[in-house]
Amino acid sequence: MSDLALSNLETALAPLRRFYRDQGRMPSYGEMATLYGYSSKNAAYYLAGKLIEAGYLLKDASGRLLPAGKKFGLPVLGYVQAGFPSPAEEELVDTLSLDEYLIESPERSFMLKVTGESMIEAGIHPEDIVIIERGREPRNGDIVLAQVDTEWTLKYYQKHGRDVCLHPANPKFPVIRADNELKVEGIVKASIRKY
Repeated sequence: MSDLALSNLETALAPLRRFYRDQGRMPSYGEMATLYGYSSKNAAYYLAGKLIEAGYLLKDASGRLLPAGKKFGLPVLGYVQAGFPSPAEEELVDTLSLDEYLIESPERSFMLKVTGESMIEAGIHPEDIVIIERGREPRNGDIVLAQVDTEWTLKYYQKHGRDVCLHPANPKFPVIRADNELKVEGIVKASIRKY
């Protein structure tokens, strides 16, 4: 398949990605025909076949379309300097699914919206979304979701012998030690901020 054909398929993915983001599922062939302004489902079948052949989509056992992981994600168009400006050239480097990039174990992960400013110097701000992963023993320095007595919090985990304390990333907040019980529910794997 030529580069031109691949770039056309990449362009054709935009409405599917939008539909998938808005609906949380892939369209049926009828919905796909409507989405692309086709007068028949046959054109949608043809386009889906090309997208499957190129590795952007999959079909399940019942014939429904599914996104094909990393290839269905957003295009990565190159690199950008965070230091001094440099000439930038747009070039398709890869395709990235944010779910796959941020979440290693979907079956053990969940998201929470952050309130408060106790972790602001760790780059976690109010209204950010954090991805929490359960099932791993925390290590010193991990940012954890913990239940301290009856309250939930995000803090840095520190254990010295039997003493466990939770450190904020803001000097305006105190170090926390449990009066009765401290239970770590999971470890922060990523923080997402929308500007």
